[in-house]
Amino acid sequence: MIVVPEDQPDLITQIHADSVPGTGLKQWLFLAAVTLLTILVDQVTKAYVVAHLPRYESWMPIDFIEPFFRFTHVRNTGASFGMFPDSGWVFSVIAVVVALVIIFYYRTLPQGILLIRLAMGLQLGGALGNNVIDRLRQGYVVDFFDVTHWPVFNVADSAIVMGVALLLLELYLQERRAARQQHDSATGLDNALPPSEEKPLAG
Repeated sequence: MIVVPEDQPDLITQIHADSVPGTGLKQWLFLAAVTLLTILVDQVTKAYVVAHLPRYESWMPIDFIEPFFRFTHVRNTGASFGMFPDSGWVFSVIAVVVALVIIFYYRTLPQGILLIRLAMGLQLGGALGNNVIDRLRQGYVVDFFDVTHWPVFNVADSAIVMGVALLLLELYLQERRAARQQHDSATGLDNALPPSEEKPLAG
């Protein structure tokens, strides 16, 4: 029989409560806001580049940064970061499937875990902005972030990468929290157990 201290919460009840899906109206509005903001920033920056920077030309006003980073207007008919050119329709289909998976998984998330919700909004906005809106509207994606020794990319690509980074960060934090809870639980149980009775020494 496990003895749980009275001053500690019921761990079983707490774990069960944390596992209950907590995706209500506020959470859906949060997903919509992050997704729409990501798409808006992505589309506005692409439109600005198309209007002010001729295709294949580069621009960087700060000289010492230019060898490492610049803005270059290119068109991408493949996947993110210029991979698999001339296969845009395939990634449009994949993006729609990914978007549906994100929405389905999002509704099962427990309460809290803001980082995961933010990550999924960034990934959803990035996938829709690059692989659905651009490809259906014009058949290609505009890229302009040009980092040396790296394929040219855009805001939507950055949002997807940021989403993955936030997911990894949340997994790391969850492992830290689980280890801390396990340590605190073990410490609490040790403190709740009565001290062993010592036999008096004969003599």
